[in-house]
Amino acid sequence: MIKKLIIISTITLLSACGASTPPPYQKDKSPEYRTDYNGAEGLLQQQKDQSYLMNKELTEKCDDAKINLAIAEKNKDNKETKNHQSLVNDYCI
Repeated sequence: MIKKLIIISTITLLSACGASTPPPYQKDKSPEYRTDYNGAEGLLQQQKDQSYLMNKELTEKCDDAKINLAIAEKNKDNKETKNHQSLVNDYCI
């Protein structure tokens, strides 16, 4: 009787632990809004999200630098053109 009670208690405890495991990451949110990462799969997704966000930021900076360069060239401002050309060279790969 005691063995059966121990086995049933153990099975119930193990199934309860498995039920309370949080998801590895927030799949319903975009990378910009994810805040919770759990376990190995969550850490892998966090690295992917960080890479995506860094590339996105770099692309935005590159686009801004190109636009500012075009404006400086249109205004024939040599000093600003050199500054923005330097930024384009830094941000655009």
